[in-house]
Amino acid sequence: MKITIDRTNLLRSLSHIQSVVERRNTIPILANVKLSVDPNTLTLNATDLDLEISVNIKTNSSSPGSTTVPAHTLYEIIRKLPEGSEIAIESISENQLVLRSGRYQTTLSSLPTTDFPVMDTDNYDHRFTIPADNLRQLIDRTKFAISNEETRYYLNGIYLHASENASSPMLRAVATDGHRLASKDIPLPDGAENIPGIILPRKMVNELRKLIEETDDEIQISASENKVRLEFGNAVLVSKLIDGTFPDYQRVIPTNNDQFLEIDCNSFANAVDRVSAISAEKSRAVKLNIARNKLTLEAFSPDHGSASEELDIEYGGNSMEIGFNAAYLLDITRQISSDSINIAMADSGSPTMFSEKNDNSALFVLMPMRV
Repeated sequence: MKITIDRTNLLRSLSHIQSVVERRNTIPILANVKLSVDPNTLTLNATDLDLEISVNIKTNSSSPGSTTVPAHTLYEIIRKLPEGSEIAIESISENQLVLRSGRYQTTLSSLPTTDFPVMDTDNYDHRFTIPADNLRQLIDRTKFAISNEETRYYLNGIYLHASENASSPMLRAVATDGHRLASKDIPLPDGAENIPGIILPRKMVNELRKLIEETDDEIQISASENKVRLEFGNAVLVSKLIDGTFPDYQRVIPTNNDQFLEIDCNSFANAVDRVSAISAEKSRAVKLNIARNKLTLEAFSPDHGSASEELDIEYGGNSMEIGFNAAYLLDITRQISSDSINIAMADSGSPTMFSEKNDNSALFVLMPMRV
């Protein structure tokens, strides 16, 4: 195996590839990236046995072959080479690879590709295509609510399934950690009508979001009972699905919240951030005193004192006091792209709904807390 390649193209791809590889591995081959060379193309593969990424790169010249080398070591070497460098990589034996760039040269230990595991062996029953921007929206509006509690593993991802919104078929993404819930709809793509509910793992979601950051390509999604495959541009991502049952999230979405508040989103977020700064507690509790057309935010800390701020709102309902985790409130406001945020409440002890003005495709639910 022998190739000559531009540093910029190799570094960009390696930055995605190496982040899949766990730094602590009991299986040596899993610490490596697989390099496969066909005419004028280098294919990089990395896996942790739950997630696999494959990226194709055009080369300046090449001789076919394959090998595997330590992923993080290769990434650090390429990262530290000068911008604009041309890199020559040659496999000189089954267990050694030489890398040259200008006057720099290094020899890396390699392992045979026969030991490298292959994940992409499923027959995918469901296939559909969605625009990259739609997929970014599904991820960005929901991933902040993914649970980190490993004992409730079925909440450690985004639940993707076919649903309806105002009687229109939708592809819906949902995430919840038991304290908050985030839901985002996009029009149901052709071919996704019968997709089963699948739970995309947190790590896969994070890696996928980085991969599609700048792409305008259509994303082809294929799903089986156990895995999901996403293909676009020069990249393929394959991931195991979370083997569990996502809870009936519709049961926690309130249907009788009849106290409606409208407020400028930026003003609200800034006030929450300022007032909650007084509290050093992890919860950063903030209390909302709601009266006709006026909102007073308050926070108190036995060690640091108290803070409050008043805001003008549109509200004609009953006076109410309700408390929230300030960090959770700020997470929700970051998902609102319109100027105003709509808040629908029932009472101080019931779940509260947040949404954008004139847009019901995204919904956020937050449980109150005692303050």
